[in-house]
Amino acid sequence: MATVFSADFGSSRQWVAGRSSAYPRMGPTNRSDHKLDYLSGAHCPDGVLAATRRPGSDLWDTNLLTTEGSPDAFQVVTGDTLTARVTLPTALGAWPAIWTWRDGGNEIDVFEYHPDNPDLLEVSNHVHGGYRYWHGGASGIAPGATVDLRTVFGRRSVDWYANGAPVYSDHRGVGAGWHAYLIVNLSVSDGTYHPRPPADGPGRLSWTCHGLHVDR
Repeated sequence: MATVFSADFGSSRQWVAGRSSAYPRMGPTNRSDHKLDYLSGAHCPDGVLAATRRPGSDLWDTNLLTTEGSPDAFQVVTGDTLTARVTLPTALGAWPAIWTWRDGGNEIDVFEYHPDNPDLLEVSNHVHGGYRYWHGGASGIAPGATVDLRTVFGRRSVDWYANGAPVYSDHRGVGAGWHAYLIVNLSVSDGTYHPRPPADGPGRLSWTCHGLHVDR
């Protein structure tokens, strides 16, 4: 296999900031998905994806980067392997994710995380069904932890790993012709399923994606 994509989160050739067809009308908000996001147009050259309170509002300015609509227009395809090193957030309400999206679907969640469930990673295949909520405390999953993630987008099975430990093999896969854009973002929970940030809590939330590569 060869590396076909190496993320530069400051690159406007690789990434579009603050616009995605995964959000109604391309954003900036997505309250129907229980998010307090107001998408920012900022890139993240240091790999730190952040959310800051908007004065006079319950919404937060949030970072979202996607390859959809970018000049390079990179897409992952069946058989690719994605690896990423991330540092998880610590503050309640933070909702980081790496995922795929195209044409209203084709979503594979490489990971989602909520600090109120401190040892839990969420992984999902929305293409053909299948998900797991994985308690990975023994493998180092915790608020503030740095975690090495690997996801194989197989035709018959999507396989997820964290710090070398197997998380889930769905035995469903993405099919032979699947392809999709990448999204890396930080959302803010609205309190429906996970606590929203406390009113007297920090005014800034963040997590870090230290590196992301796709091999083919």
